[in-house]
Amino acid sequence: MNRSIRRAALSTALAAIALLVVQGVHAQDAANPDYAAIVAAPDRSDADRQADQRRQPAKMLAFAGVKPGMTILDVEANAGYSTELLARTVGPSGKVYAQDSAAVIERFVKDKFDTRAQKPAMKNVVHVVRNFDDPIPPEATNLDMITFFFAYHDITYMEVDRAAMNKKMFAALKPGGFLVIADHSAKSGEGTSVAKTLHRIEESTLKQEVEAAGFKLAAEGDFLHHAEDPRDIPVFKAPVPIDEFVLKYQKPQ
Repeated sequence: MNRSIRRAALSTALAAIALLVVQGVHAQDAANPDYAAIVAAPDRSDADRQADQRRQPAKMLAFAGVKPGMTILDVEANAGYSTELLARTVGPSGKVYAQDSAAVIERFVKDKFDTRAQKPAMKNVVHVVRNFDDPIPPEATNLDMITFFFAYHDITYMEVDRAAMNKKMFAALKPGGFLVIADHSAKSGEGTSVAKTLHRIEESTLKQEVEAAGFKLAAEGDFLHHAEDPRDIPVFKAPVPIDEFVLKYQKPQ
């Protein structure tokens, strides 16, 4: 083999090694996103940063295991705080469906979500206006994840068939997909009785309803647990941090 051929072979080998290194870095980034950097993005609003203090979004994204390229349904997206964080994390190769009912949009959301939707970070978001009984758009199949943040208690005092809703969510996930759900904690024995007055739900009640649809509990997060909360005060009037539970369910493989 002459010198020029050896040089060409060496250059080819080095290029292949460099490509493997780059691919390995990208794979590592996809497996371990920098959630703190996502939350710290300079173009996020001041209002969202203020909400971060209570919501602990970096911990929530890490607990959920949100990864680039995922397809996610965000149930009861409201003004889109969580939707935007999910969209930033899944990136341009992923997609987020942001669901709300027409009634919730009319009463509470107004134009807040539409305003947020103008941001570049929301380009991979599809706004879905559907009732909670059937929150999944036909094209949203084999989802990687469904998120349901701090709103399940609201559904309990609406005219919603929660059993049907939970079954629809279960069916929409791919085998091995996750449902990540968080809510404000009520006292033991209160079930859904204080959902409208205190905006809380008993954790065991929510678990029972979700698990009846076939979901299996995969993990529980305690990063929003606050023992100092007496859990007898409306969420929006409590003088101390609210005790909240975070659950990660999986659709069996």
